[in-house]
Amino acid sequence: MNPTVTTGCDGGPDNDERTGQMPEITGKRHADRVRALLDEFDDHSATAIRAAAALLLKSIDAGGIVHVAGAGHSLAMVCETFYRAGGLAPVRPLWDLSVLPLAGALTSTAAERRPGLGRTVFQKAELRSTDVVVVFSTSGCNPYPVEIAQEAMASGVPVIAVTSSAAAAAAAARAGTKLAEHASIVIDTMIPAGDVTYPPEAPHTAALSTVLASYVWSHLLAELDDLARAQGSELPLWVSANVPGGDETNEGLLERYRERIPELA
Repeated sequence: MNPTVTTGCDGGPDNDERTGQMPEITGKRHADRVRALLDEFDDHSATAIRAAAALLLKSIDAGGIVHVAGAGHSLAMVCETFYRAGGLAPVRPLWDLSVLPLAGALTSTAAERRPGLGRTVFQKAELRSTDVVVVFSTSGCNPYPVEIAQEAMASGVPVIAVTSSAAAAAAAARAGTKLAEHASIVIDTMIPAGDVTYPPEAPHTAALSTVLASYVWSHLLAELDDLARAQGSELPLWVSANVPGGDETNEGLLERYRERIPELA
């Protein structure tokens, strides 16, 4: 049976019969929670965002590539950073099909927990000292993201970790250490443990890790743009293929980066 929604004579919801007051609107409660998390992030992230932007600009100006990694739903951020209108052209996805949930949900969980895969993925990418690695992992506890960060740091390649200190603190260290322990710069998304945010008084649904991580990357690109203009650098940015001149602009970037980013083929 479908639930019945009752409305008052003006088309609005009826008062709560128990209290005589209008019930709180779910959408507003959720929106308030999202805004609160974004505000909390902004209040605590300025230093890390500026440092990360400076690191990225140094790499880009030196001809480096930004390698982006994540597993499970953090792969959404690998997609968000790669070949994206308005995004950085020198970005290479650092990934393996086995950590993609769409290729098998249980298989992907097992893969990111399996020791050795992260190291293999990193070694195949043949990074250079001018490159940067960005690893997205909310809990930062599984071997896959930890190993990629470990290998990068051991190779002299700086790492930007986008993770949550709260989620990491509540998660088992399946790799023995956590992602934040192997990073040059840590950007804390401040996502609660378990990645659940609703209802506020007893959260059990409404994950926001992708929302916050996407905001981190967008915020970072804005900071990077300001820094580049201040220093007289020109950022290599993709243009939407659906606007006039987009294909022509992008073709030049493809020629410039496809040798080091085979995924652009």
